[in-house]
Amino acid sequence: MTVSSLRFSANVSMLFPEEPFPARIAAAAAAGFDAVECHFPYEHAPQEIRARLRDAGLTMNGINTAPGGPGEFGLAALPGREDDFARALDQAIAWGAAVGVDTIHCMAGCVAPDQRDRAREVFLRNLERAIPLARDAGLTLLIEPINPRDRPGYFLNHPQQARDILADLAHERVKLMFDVYHMQIVAGDLLMRMEALWPLIGHFQIASAPRRHEPDEGEVNHSEILRSIAARGWSGYVAAEYNPRAGTREGLGWLAAARGA
Repeated sequence: MTVSSLRFSANVSMLFPEEPFPARIAAAAAAGFDAVECHFPYEHAPQEIRARLRDAGLTMNGINTAPGGPGEFGLAALPGREDDFARALDQAIAWGAAVGVDTIHCMAGCVAPDQRDRAREVFLRNLERAIPLARDAGLTLLIEPINPRDRPGYFLNHPQQARDILADLAHERVKLMFDVYHMQIVAGDLLMRMEALWPLIGHFQIASAPRRHEPDEGEVNHSEILRSIAARGWSGYVAAEYNPRAGTREGLGWLAAARGA
């Protein structure tokens, strides 16, 4: 398998910000993406988004659970918010099923330092309860380490921590979101880390580090990352989740290069 055969998804919560959200789906198709994903689509009727996807010939591969209140950035690991997370998960599954998504990122949320042990228990219990719901809906749940520089206090902030949680859960319906940007900031050693985590990975996201722009700048060699993903026979999507330096379309030289690789 070569890089040119990889399937690329556009995170339309970040790409094509010059367009209204529903119109970003057609923009992604016109730019050569194979799918789209987004963060929090819940203000949009799933029927409209499904129609937009059908017209564009794309699928939506993933969404996030709702972020909760100000500063929470997710609910899955927050002590005392178990019922709120259950409602957020039900919302994500219902919306996702109506649109045809494959994955739901269960956002852990930000916790105080003295709550981290309790938060781990809550996170595990919430994910355990979510597994049969995901299985019945044909979905995969994702967990993602997010770097503490961008999101101070976020509960899940290191790949080893995610690995330990996935080992405790030991279920194929819960996988790791391998976000190259976050992984580089918190841990580095990306190719070796990818190899070690490969059986646990359920999705890839790419962006430059340290500035989270197009994956053609910065300290990560994305050409090698993509070659390694392709060489391992990855059949899922690789998602572009970055803040464009200028216009989205003007920065897509990296995608054209990958298509020609």
